[in-house]
Amino acid sequence: MTCRLNYLAFCLVALMAAPAWAGADPVFSDTGPDAGLYGAADGYPAGPRIAPVPQGFMVGHYSHFDDKYPSRIAARADTPSAWRRADEELTLEYTFKGVTYGLNDYLSRHPATGFLIAHGDTILFEHYQYARTDQDRFLSQSMAKTLVAMLLGIAVQEGAIASIDQPAADYVPALAGTEYGKTPIRALLHMASGVAFHEVYDAPGDNGRLNLMLFGRYNPGPAQAVSMFNTREAPPDTRFNYAGVETEVLGLVVTAAVKMPLTEYLRARIWQKMGAEADAAWTIDTTGQETAFCCVNAVLRDWARIGMMLANDGAWNGDQIVPAQWVRDATTPQSEFQKPGVATRYFGYGYQVWLFPGPGRRFALLGVHGQAVLVDPVSKLVLVHTAVRMKASQDPAALELRALWEALVGKVGG
Repeated sequence: MTCRLNYLAFCLVALMAAPAWAGADPVFSDTGPDAGLYGAADGYPAGPRIAPVPQGFMVGHYSHFDDKYPSRIAARADTPSAWRRADEELTLEYTFKGVTYGLNDYLSRHPATGFLIAHGDTILFEHYQYARTDQDRFLSQSMAKTLVAMLLGIAVQEGAIASIDQPAADYVPALAGTEYGKTPIRALLHMASGVAFHEVYDAPGDNGRLNLMLFGRYNPGPAQAVSMFNTREAPPDTRFNYAGVETEVLGLVVTAAVKMPLTEYLRARIWQKMGAEADAAWTIDTTGQETAFCCVNAVLRDWARIGMMLANDGAWNGDQIVPAQWVRDATTPQSEFQKPGVATRYFGYGYQVWLFPGPGRRFALLGVHGQAVLVDPVSKLVLVHTAVRMKASQDPAALELRALWEALVGKVGG
């Protein structure tokens, strides 16, 4: 185990509490695959605010994003909910392209910054690479979208939102007369507004235009920014089209309905109740509005708490945090176009959450460059994976992680 100076106190406490680090305690490494290319010699710097982020800055960027961009804090719970630890660290074999690997093989071959597997309330495996620790907050990318959907479900239960069949403009008057304003909240949850929006990561796209507006000097305001995408291509709730702008609209709806910033609502309704052990940080645009489609920063074990809360249909730490029926609806396809193999070649899509194919109900929070929380409600299995893959999407590494996950569910969940 590597103890960096800023982490020495934690290491000493742990060493006094047990004769040695063993079992499923956290494992830390100062290196990782291609560590030199990721900036090891310079201490993995976060770099300046530039896009795309060069490889030498990616590790620091993805674990210090909230130091680079203004953020709002969701404070940790006074008493964190407890995790148990397995007496022995999980061993697992999986097969990918005809070759059998283990968990350590995966880590030696893929740029994961953090990797955690939990079963119920017990951590089975927790590793960090590239000098990251369990004190680092890792960037969600689009995993934040699922949090927005869960906050919206809470707002419905509390009566702040009367119905998800209402149009967005009922809560955001600045969207009145626009195509997004006319779109029912339900269709936005499904990424099925029917409004034209082209999201790409390896070329200029509408998502890049939206980011430039929200973080630029002349930000017209988020409602005005999303209103610039105003061409309807299909009726609402008839066609899946992944578009971060839809989550931005949902964030505006929740903010207006509950009359508080998204981060404060996250703190009061989820972060405190689930017993988060560390503060979370949610990035805000130049007007002070949270970027709903992105950029929640949290430690790995709190991402695992989110996953396990969802595995328990919204319950965790002795509290029903998100309405159980909402979680079940969110993670079950309700229309043909949402089903796995129809929405995409592999995944389906629920309420801002990806749905695995197969007979059971399994789902995932996903973000570009390898961020993932994989959830199996039946076996209460959660896998948290933060990474700095060079490809934003369509990376073959994602296929290997799926193979690992299927083997994990088969071994532990079976």
